[in-house]
Parts: sequence; structure tokens; C-alpha cells
Amino acid sequence: MADQLSPEEKFQLITRNLQEVLGEEKVKQILQERELKVYWGTATTGKPHVAYFVPMSKIADFLRAGCEVTILFADLHAYLDNMKAPWELLELRVKYYEQVIKAMLESIGVPLEKLHFIKGTDFQLSREYTLDVYRLSSMVTEHDAKKAGAEVVKQVEHPLLSGLLYPGLQALDEEYLKVDAQFGGVDQRKIFTLAEKYLPSLGYVKRAHLMNPMVPGLTGAKMSSSEEESKIDLLDSKEDVKKKLKKAFCEPGNIQNNGVLSFVKHVLFPLHGEFSIKRDPKWGGDKTYSVFEDVEKDFAEERVHPGDLKASVEAALNQLLDPIRKKFQSPELRKLTNSAYPDPSKTKMGGKGAKAAAGGGGGGEDDELAPSRLDIRVGKVISVEKHPDADSLFLEKIDVGEPEPRTVVSGLVAYVSQKDLQDRTVVLLCNLKPQKMRGIESQAMLLCASVEGEPRRVEPLDPPEGSSPGERVFVEGYETGKPDDRLNPKKKVWEKLQVDLKVSDQCVAQWKDKKLLTKLGQITCKTLRGANIS
Repeated sequence: MADQLSPEEKFQLITRNLQEVLGEEKVKQILQERELKVYWGTATTGKPHVAYFVPMSKIADFLRAGCEVTILFADLHAYLDNMKAPWELLELRVKYYEQVIKAMLESIGVPLEKLHFIKGTDFQLSREYTLDVYRLSSMVTEHDAKKAGAEVVKQVEHPLLSGLLYPGLQALDEEYLKVDAQFGGVDQRKIFTLAEKYLPSLGYVKRAHLMNPMVPGLTGAKMSSSEEESKIDLLDSKEDVKKKLKKAFCEPGNIQNNGVLSFVKHVLFPLHGEFSIKRDPKWGGDKTYSVFEDVEKDFAEERVHPGDLKASVEAALNQLLDPIRKKFQSPELRKLTNSAYPDPSKTKMGGKGAKAAAGGGGGGEDDELAPSRLDIRVGKVISVEKHPDADSLFLEKIDVGEPEPRTVVSGLVAYVSQKDLQDRTVVLLCNLKPQKMRGIESQAMLLCASVEGEPRRVEPLDPPEGSSPGERVFVEGYETGKPDDRLNPKKKVWEKLQVDLKVSDQCVAQWKDKKLLTKLGQITCKTLRGANIS
């Protein structure tokens, strides 16, 4: 196909659906002379999920346009990013990524022989590369390095030097892989501009940069490996896919931050050139769309129901996932999956990697009390009023990132005014068994800091500024565990874990001295140092 395309047509195919291109003219000039050389790198940290089909479908575009494409498994970057991948697991995770990404590419019909695969440590430990790291570190300021990695490297209160090295290494990869352009998400833009600024200072050519938009996850925020409910894993069963899509944010007529619609736009249309809505004849029957804008228009005008959209995406997604699931049914790949991503609930320190797994995984008490079993989320109070049958209780409607808000009954009347609670962003425990409180079922627990005494003092916990409803709250070191669908009240899991939930002297929520976090930062309260959390 590439032989039949003009340079202009190749450029259109290379850049379609991208959010931004830095160095357009450079790309056009190269295409007049020869094929473009592109690389895409992925740090081998959390398990790849269905959002990885977005770069995969773009890689398919690059190949159709005749590009020479390199895929980098960035194992060293995975370790440098605040040790998201423990050193003991690096090799296992690279093997997992290689198998699962090749399975993804095969599932969308990409010929693997046209791709070049390479591991970061195959060239990043050479004498020449190491000397260039030192040369670059003598030029890049701490401010520039920190700024460049702000949206990619895990942000912590006391950043390690390794995280500051990360952006510089990604810049050097462009030279050592001998490419014309680097492809990535728009969240990497600051790393790309750092590369453009500093590579010429080392005597190397400035490359072009091709940027995909960030696809919203199922909760409406960015799809993330560390947020279980925001993503669909590539090995999820059909039942799990159905369950997660059912919970997905997909408000009638709302096309903003709609992860289901985004998947149609950035994966299904580029791969198939069309998309079919399957529905009952009494609701208009099946309809096939040849351009995404028509799907978006019909959804915005509520001619397509969210349930029909989700069901149609579910069918198309399962077609993509079936070959991957089948491949990973082999004993060898099942063993690889379990070794690369040991279950945090079965390791003594909640998923600290191979060392914890090799140590026997801890006793039953630690397995029972893994805090990742708690489904703690960010919520936003939509409405608040007095309980009709109890003046001491508030009745709240709270958005937790699901199609419908949850009803919550809380005893905050004596501590927080109705006005202060309205529109407030809060933290909730969402997988307790619903309980009736004075005749009204409470579907979640609003988590608060409290100090006993006269008078008793209570403050709702505060998520980081900018948090969105439905974002997962996790305990530091337990990022990858999966919450129970419903906590069994007979096992007293919440009660046992709650004993170790406290507020630090810095007003940070903690479990056994480990911080409660979202992807944006730590959970806090305003003033109650040393308080209990319940």
C-alpha cells in the first residue's frame, strides 16, 4: 500500500488523529526523500490495558505509510520512574510486555516482521550512552528535568535523582535508535521539548515529535494502569469487560471526557474504518457509521443511547481481546503473568515484587488485611439535605464516577454546615454492604478524620485539588491490588483495616504509616493531626 501513496498521502496517514506534531516540515521533507523512521517507547511498569490499542492502531498507520518502526521496551526507565518496577521484576516484565504487545499487534493485523523490537538495557548501559548521560546532566538544570517529567514520572514529595534522569535518557534514545521522530502521548510533550532543546547542544540532530491525545478512562479521567476501575485489562474476562463498561462514565448526550466514545474514535475507526451500533428494532435497529463525527453527533443529540453504545463497544472490544486471551491461556504465559505481576494481597508488603513473593508471601493475617481490598474513591457532593426522619443526619447524593450518583447518609450535621458540604470533593468507601439508616439505604461511607473529646471534632477527608469523581484512592505500595466487589461483613475486613487508618502530624491520611494517594497526590484533612479515620 505504501508504494502507492504520495508523500502528502503518507503525511496525512502518519498524522491523522494526532493531537499535535512538532516538526511538521521536517517530516514532510523526509517523506519527499525516503521513508520516515519512528520509535515508540513504553516503560515496562503496570500491566498494559485496552488504551494501549490507541498507540497500536497508530503504529498500524505508520506501517501503512511505509515507516520504519521501532518499539522500545524501556526497562531502565521503568526502574528510574521512582522504582515503579522493582529491579528484581524488570526482566520478567519486559518479557510480559513483549508477549502482550505482540499479541495486541497480531490481533489488529499488524505484521510483526515489519517492526524492530529492542530493550532499553540493550544499549543504554553502553560506554557511549553512559558518557552522553553525564554530558547531558552537565547541561540540564534540576528545574528543567523536573518540569519535563512532571506529567510522566510519578510525582512524590521527595523526588529521587533517578526520576530527574528519566527525561534526559528518553531524549538520548532518539539519537541511539537513529530515528527521525518519536511517537508518544501528549502527556510527554515536555520531555519532547527538552529533547529538542538539548540534543543539538550535544551535537545531535533535533527530531520531530508525534503526539496522540490522552484517552479518557472509564471513569472519565486518564486511563491508568494503577487505577483498577479506570481501565480494562487485556486479559480481563468477557464478564469483567461487561461489568467495567456498565460502570463506565457515559452520560446521555455528554461527549466530554467520554472514554467509551474515545475508544470508538481512536481505536475502532482507525482499525475498521466503520462502527456499528447494535440495537433493538423498536429503538431504530442496527446502524453502521462510516465516520466518527456522525456517531458523536447522534450521541450528542441522544439518538444513540449509552447502553447501546456500550454494548456495541463491548462486542468490538471482545473481538480484539479474544486472540490475546487465547494466547495467554498457555501454561508458560500464565506463569509469566503471575511472576511479573505477583498478587499484592499474597505478598507480605502488598506487592513489593519478587523479594516479597520469594519470602513466602506472609501469613494469612497479612493476606486478609491487604488495604487494596477497599474500594476507596473520590466523590463530589451533588446535593445535601437533612434526613427526613432524623435531624442529626445528612442525606447526600454523591457522584462517584458511575452513571448514577450514590445515596449516602452521614452524621455530619453537628460538624459541617450544609452549605460547606454542597459541591465539596470528598473521599468515600464504596464496597461496604449498603445499610439502612432511619429507613434510607446508604450506598457508601463518607470517610472523615475524627478526634474524640468534648466536643468531638470531625472533618471530611480532602482529595488533592483537581481530583475527579470516581478516581481511585490507594495506599502507597498497594497500587495494583484489586478491590473486593463487596466486602463480606462477616469477615470484618473494613473494621480490621480501619484500626490502622490515621492522620499524620502533617495532616496526611495514612494506613500503617503509608500514605493514602490518588494519581494527583495525597489525601489530607484540614487540621486534625493524629486523628482516627472512619
